[in-house]
Amino acid sequence: MIPRARLPNGVEVAALGQGTWRMGEGRLAPAQEADALRLGLDLGMTLIDTAEMYGEGAAEEVVAEAVAGRRETAFIVSKVYPHNASRSGTVAACERSLRRLRIEAIDLYLLHWRGGTPLAETVEAFEALRAAGKIRSWGVSNFDAGDMQELAALPQGAGCATDQVLYNPESRGIEFDLLPWCEQRGIPVMAYAPLGGQGGRLRRSAALTGVARRHGATPAQVAIAWTLRRPGVISIPKAADAAHVRENAGAAAIELTAADLAEIDAAHSPPRRKQALGML
Repeated sequence: MIPRARLPNGVEVAALGQGTWRMGEGRLAPAQEADALRLGLDLGMTLIDTAEMYGEGAAEEVVAEAVAGRRETAFIVSKVYPHNASRSGTVAACERSLRRLRIEAIDLYLLHWRGGTPLAETVEAFEALRAAGKIRSWGVSNFDAGDMQELAALPQGAGCATDQVLYNPESRGIEFDLLPWCEQRGIPVMAYAPLGGQGGRLRRSAALTGVARRHGATPAQVAIAWTLRRPGVISIPKAADAAHVRENAGAAAIELTAADLAEIDAAHSPPRRKQALGML
């Protein structure tokens, strides 16, 4: 059973979803990537994360193919480039994403990272899109605790539904301040790259390998299960073939014990002080 997470507006989403970074870029046939996403939907990983940046819109087109004829089963997240995040630019970028996705509304629309446009202007654009029915909710990505505090202080800042950030056992800096801040306010954190950087480096972690052996699982599944151990965290691993999709989905069945978590902590230490926000 895929766990669920609740957005501030009360909408429940799959806490284990699917990422699409580098899809549509020619590494695999788009049809194969769409097939992988469809399988993920079948297995309950109904949240699909994409962005206009991914393949300059090509990943959104893969998502469109995957959800064709079954839009109601998918919760679609996309993102606007910072250089498009002015009031008029955000609206235009959203319209382009809607066309590529071949849908009438994006379920959750994020600012990909902070740029030169004032946050208040981007938030005004998000709220205008929401009022027009073009998006159902909005949020941010790659925002640290200070950024979130600044956002929350804006007149419409309370509308933020999530912060999507790098989070995995080797990138734990958000546990010091950002994650507790979001948890206190009921804002789920969306964890990208749950397997780590450099091609999923955590697959080679000795600690995760040991834990995986006890559970009859893979280190990748343990890494994903680790991100899901806290309520309010949504994990979005990417998989472009059926075997990896099934492997990711299997992570939802793993319940890590206190001994498992202690072993992972010993190898991948939690933060003891403020750290710079990790990004890929």
